[in-house]
Amino acid sequence: MCLKREHKNFWDRNAGRYNRFMRKDGAAYGEMYALIQPIVRHKTVLELATGTGLIAKSIVNAAAHIEATDASAEMIAEAKRDNRSAKLHFSVQDMFRLPYADKSFDVVIVSNALHIVPQPEKALAEIRRVLKDDGVLIAPTFTHAGNSFSGKVRAFFMKLAGFPLHSRRTSEEYLRFLRQNSWTVRKSAVLKASFPLTYAECVKMEV
Repeated sequence: MCLKREHKNFWDRNAGRYNRFMRKDGAAYGEMYALIQPIVRHKTVLELATGTGLIAKSIVNAAAHIEATDASAEMIAEAKRDNRSAKLHFSVQDMFRLPYADKSFDVVIVSNALHIVPQPEKALAEIRRVLKDDGVLIAPTFTHAGNSFSGKVRAFFMKLAGFPLHSRRTSEEYLRFLRQNSWTVRKSAVLKASFPLTYAECVKMEV
């Protein structure tokens, strides 16, 4: 991700505690893995904003191969520590300028990232480029505008800590945003987590 330096530093600084931070949403992530696994079965997958590789490591047994990328070198270093699969490769990449050929992947996953990058439309355009015409985009994202009161308090303290939240949408607004950027949402669900987690499964819209 072509992030501002302070935002990139946020993820570098917090790489070592990221997995502990995400444990509280383990149930929602378990539901998400169950939704993703059938889609990636025997497929070539690209994951953007993989963080410490939680999703990639949980679905790799189903996939043929996964390229898992992140802008943060520290996150990728954490992800590599306990990678035990030859089918899973981690690397540092900019999601706005990916080094892969057009139509390289059957599935692209970008989880909890489109609300923290400054130009999500550009990221979606680059995803469209590297995804096969009959491929699937899986884009689960925390939809912060639907926060409960406790969620709003939590979000306030995350903002104080430097969390880079660029867009705040409800689930409906997020799905509309995907459609406005030429994606057909073929399946969606709101999973109960610390913040509402909107799971979106998309295919390319005819343009």
